[in-house]
Amino acid sequence: MQTLDAKGLACPMPIVKTKKAMDQLQAGELLEVLVTDKGAVNDFAAWCQASGNTLVAQTEDEDVLTFRIQKD
Repeated sequence: MQTLDAKGLACPMPIVKTKKAMDQLQAGELLEVLVTDKGAVNDFAAWCQASGNTLVAQTEDEDVLTFRIQKD
């Protein structure tokens, strides 16, 4: 599983960087994305649905949101 550190970035940069990272993965692989922008919760859910990828897990630890996305 790859990890993308998008902490400190504001919308839409976490999604832009996530798309670029996902393009490098094979189907079935996971990407873990670390984000501090609270708006990312809605952004990642919508992006996964629109892109056909699966949001496997979403957690929050202190001020860091972690998204695990599986490429479909």
